Amino acid sequence: MKAIKKLNKWANSHAYYPIDIIRITLGVFLIYKGISFIKDFSHLEELLVGLDDFTVMVWMVHYVGMFHFVGGILLIFGLLTRVVLIVQLPIFIGAVTINFFSVFQAQSFAEALIVLIVSLFFILYGSGKHSIDYDLKMQT
Repeated sequence: MKAIKKLNKWANSHAYYPIDIIRITLGVFLIYKGISFIKDFSHLEELLVGLDDFTVMVWMVHYVGMFHFVGGILLIFGLLTRVVLIVQLPIFIGAVTINFFSVFQAQSFAEALIVLIVSLFFILYGSGKHSIDYDLKMQT
């Protein structure tokens, strides 16, 4: 617990606007991806070709789409940033590794890798000084 408080103090003393812009950009990107998965799940269906069960396929499409959409909204506001990204971490890791088991797509791999690296950064760093998490922490 002391280590987390120490990390939070360091993060709060080094909060800059570019970090908040990156967090908001990640949130907007996740909303975009969530909407695109929900509207056109054929792309995700192509990636998950190995799943024969239609129920699992539909569940995965809605899981990924809704978690990206809701998580993106929460990231934009900086609310529960670490929780949102930890919950989505399996999706991000799966997005990176799926390129090695199916046809390698450089653009998809680059997007997934950048999102994974940025999300790992925010899991460690936190949501930053200009967020609802920070405001709630300062009120207590």
